[in-house]
Parts: sequence; structure tokens; C-alpha cells
Amino acid sequence: MEEFWTPLWLSTKLALYTTVMLLILCVPILYGLSMHRFWGRKLIKALVAMPLILPPSVLGFYFLLAFRPDGLIGSLWQHLFEVRLAFSFQGVLIASVIFSFPFMINPILSALENLPSSLTQASYSLGKSNWTTFIKVLIPNVKPSILSACVLTFAHTIGEFGVILMIGGNIPNETRVASIAIFHQMEMMNYDQANHYALILLGFSFVVLLALQWIQKNPTRPILC
Repeated sequence: MEEFWTPLWLSTKLALYTTVMLLILCVPILYGLSMHRFWGRKLIKALVAMPLILPPSVLGFYFLLAFRPDGLIGSLWQHLFEVRLAFSFQGVLIASVIFSFPFMINPILSALENLPSSLTQASYSLGKSNWTTFIKVLIPNVKPSILSACVLTFAHTIGEFGVILMIGGNIPNETRVASIAIFHQMEMMNYDQANHYALILLGFSFVVLLALQWIQKNPTRPILC
């Protein structure tokens, strides 16, 4: 029998992996969008923001088509790693990374775009390159936004339901995260157990809101390295 804490651990692991992966993947995209003006920039920003407005069922459906064993991504992944993506933790992780993309990139990009242009100009006047300016001047000045983005991404992944249910199903010890566990316990009419999961997620959400308020009230001073 599945232990009570297993879905909570799976949710935490999924959220942690998603946050770390997105933090790494967002660096080149943020660099390109913040340091360069090019045709198609608005198109990229629109594509990144798509998960914010698309119903989770739509994303989940297309993920399932792509990740199934005879799908383009699913067949290639299974050929390379001998692991199926559909109804697996790996598939849920990839879907979560894509689904949570705007929660990581949008707050940081917005902060970068609102920085005074004098910071960039001063860096250029000192002979710094675009990359050095981005890493050593701009990024240190948006640390609160980076922290907020990480908190939002982690919290959003913890609360994911529709996409995970469609691509991962409800497999014990594999894809049954906390949000799915609540749904499962409700189906089993085990309301006490569902309430325990719900109370934990409710408390987590409250802590996240407090953390975001604290981060927003403690901005950093402009830095020029």
C-alpha cells in the first residue's frame, strides 16, 4: 500500500527538478530576449507565455500525442534511453518544464526590461561584452525577481493537476503526486485522507504567498560590477 508521504515526496521532487531545469534553460533565452532586438522576438515571447492561457487539457492532450510510444518524441526518447515517456515520471517532468516555463521566465524578463539603460551603457563604456554585461551587471540587479520566479515555479508545479493527470495518469509511486492523490482519495470516497493532503497544500500555498511578499519588500540596490 502506498504510504501517505509518497505523493508529497513525488510532488516535491517534481517541483525541485522542474525549477532547477528551468533556471538553467532560461539563461540563454533571457540573454537573447534582453540583450538583442531581432525579428521574431515578440513571437518567441508569445510562445513562451502560451501555457498561461492554454487549458491544461489542451497541453496535456498534445503532450500525450507526442510522448506516446509511436509519437515523434516518445519513440525517439525510448530508442535513445529505453524509457517510455507517456505515463512515467520522466514524461511528467518534461511536461512540467514546458508548462511552467512562463512562471520562471516572465518575472525575470520583466525585471530585466525595467532596469535603467544607464547600467548597460556604463558596462559598455567599461569595455564589457554583451555576455559579461548580462551575467555580471544585469542578473545581479534582478536577484529578487529570480528568487520570486523560482518560488512561483516551484509552487505552480506543486499544484499542477490537469497536465499531470493526462500525461502521467494516476500511477502509485510513479506519477501520483499530491494533487492527483487528492483526486484519487475523493474517487475512493476517502475524504479524511483527501483533506489531509489538501490541508498540507493549503498551508504550503500560504507560506509561498508570505515568502513572495517578503521578497518583494526587500529589493536590492543597483549593482555595477
